[in-house]
Amino acid sequence: MKNAAAPVLLELANEVDFAPSLMARIVLERFLQEQEQGIPSKTLINSMLRDPSQIPDGVLANQVYQCTVNDCCYGPLVDCIKHAIGHEHEVLLREMLLKKNLSFLAEDQLRAKGYDKTPDFILEVPVAVEGHIIHWIESKASFGDESSHQSYLQDQFWSYWNRFGPGLVIYWYGFIEELDCHRERGILLKDCFPTDIVTLRRSMAQH
Repeated sequence: MKNAAAPVLLELANEVDFAPSLMARIVLERFLQEQEQGIPSKTLINSMLRDPSQIPDGVLANQVYQCTVNDCCYGPLVDCIKHAIGHEHEVLLREMLLKKNLSFLAEDQLRAKGYDKTPDFILEVPVAVEGHIIHWIESKASFGDESSHQSYLQDQFWSYWNRFGPGLVIYWYGFIEELDCHRERGILLKDCFPTDIVTLRRSMAQH
């Protein structure tokens, strides 16, 4: 309170080797619990972390702000950057599909049709990639490590497979090679847009 500008929470997070944004969340949760005499909603906490000016205590608001802007791994600022990079790669993938004259439905079109869980693009006419039939393509602007890939498999990829058939996941920043072990079951991994796409029209012409 003597020096409200001092980065107390940020220094504390660094001292105990803890993510600053997570430290800010813990302290903010406890502060709101004491104020409201109850457990605050995640919506309220997330809103205050995104916009610390909503926090009724000015000193704490400044501490939370310092934590979020100095966290390179977690927090609303990092989420915003990740979202922007993800959107950029989806636009890139869309352009590549258009360049290949492939007909597709994008995620927003699928949601308008009532689908809740959808990949980024569904191909209206399936194609073959490295001998595997592909019905959908998912863009991931990240590196495919074991932990995140297993989470994606459980929460997204197998759901897509159940609804739409086999598909392709593009990890634009690479992935651990051993994770590409579900090709025969219908999930193919690549680190770039495939150059050897075989369309139905091309296949029929060759035949």
